[in-house]
Amino acid sequence: MSVASASKALRSLTAMACTLALAWPLAARSDAARAEAIVRGKCFICHGADGESSSPAFPRLAGQNAGYVARQLADYKSGKRKSSTMQPMVEDLEAADFKALGEFFASRPTMGHAVADAELAQVGRFVYTRGNPDTGVAACATCHGPEGHGTESLPRLAGQHAQYTENQLKSFSRRERSNDNAVMHGNASKLSEIEVKGVAAYLSGLK
Repeated sequence: MSVASASKALRSLTAMACTLALAWPLAARSDAARAEAIVRGKCFICHGADGESSSPAFPRLAGQNAGYVARQLADYKSGKRKSSTMQPMVEDLEAADFKALGEFFASRPTMGHAVADAELAQVGRFVYTRGNPDTGVAACATCHGPEGHGTESLPRLAGQHAQYTENQLKSFSRRERSNDNAVMHGNASKLSEIEVKGVAAYLSGLK
């Protein structure tokens, strides 16, 4: 290859790299704009504009792990997770929308919340961090982390409405949750009523 040809090829590669570098931010902005439009059009009604739902009937999504949100939305659409409220909301959305929404809510700031019953939360703290060896309950922190922040495949539990967490634990125990049940049923079904309420109360106060 001649010097001139090599120079021309280098200029071509440089131009292509610049084009791609410029495209990435534009794509990211486009995804973020799409997510915001969906939130304003649908999600805010129950979950709030920034994922800080005011009703314990609906989960707080602010700071929730992006991958987990995307997977739950996909499960609602496929019917793997049942909800007469959520399925109509996602039926016209695609995988790219789920990903964008996950990233949107993951980027929202989390807030501290007061614990309604501090003594009950102490019961929950023990179970969450140490489990209950007498009944075979494993420590929740083993999977969800010491601060309740979860992972990309596991939900962030910190700061969640106590009533919502309690409802989900009971749903897992009764095998009413149609996704993730194989993992959660074993532990949730061993929790006593006071342990369920305690864990939910403890997690509600984490940030």
